[in-house]
Amino acid sequence: MIKTEQITYGDVNSELKFQGTISFDDESTSHRPGILVCHAYGGHSEFDIQKSEKLAELGYFAFAMDLYGAGRRGSNPQESMALMNEFNSDRVLLQERMINAFNLLKSFDRVDENKTGAIGFCFGGKCALDLARAGEDVKGVVSFHGLYDAPTTNPGKTLKSTTKISSSILILHGYEDPMATPKNMIDLAEELKSKSANWQIHAYSNVGHAFTNPNADDRNSGLFYDQAADEHSWQEMKNFFDLIF
Repeated sequence: MIKTEQITYGDVNSELKFQGTISFDDESTSHRPGILVCHAYGGHSEFDIQKSEKLAELGYFAFAMDLYGAGRRGSNPQESMALMNEFNSDRVLLQERMINAFNLLKSFDRVDENKTGAIGFCFGGKCALDLARAGEDVKGVVSFHGLYDAPTTNPGKTLKSTTKISSSILILHGYEDPMATPKNMIDLAEELKSKSANWQIHAYSNVGHAFTNPNADDRNSGLFYDQAADEHSWQEMKNFFDLIF
């Protein structure tokens, strides 16, 4: 039976508390690959829980993390954008929160710490990519309609980085995404190539941003659900993890 539990956890770099969820098959006692689920710009939500439970059905241990902190969620696009921009302007802080959550994922008793992955949606795709960019020992990273800009260092802060990305990378991209243009996609490919990453990009024609979210319905802004791309991208993720684990 798939079980989902809310957890409260801390951060080694602050006194903040975070609220995420873990999902797993409680009838299995064996160690299994652990997948970190990174939320979109609104913060941890029911969407992330649903994706985590689908991962648990596939035999994974899924941890839907909380980047923002307990109780910090966007209730509208303006609030969500403000929350996200705190981390867009401080990629060191984003990186620290990601590494903290990743270390927690590896510490769960049911997780095989040598078999870990991360997936992310929208802003969460950027978060998952930044984990790989930091050189963490995550086996595979999957970005669904993510954001691709490479991190920069703020004055007085140190960004953890690597010259060679050891993680395998899967990018699932809507070619009409206004938030990640074809040029942004090519720039990401060149970045990953320069760091000798094992990467692949799957781009979907006539598909925009947020294509995995059934509640996305704003074609004028390029944000809309696409059932075919949603189903195909999930299958590609399954194939990807089957190969690396």
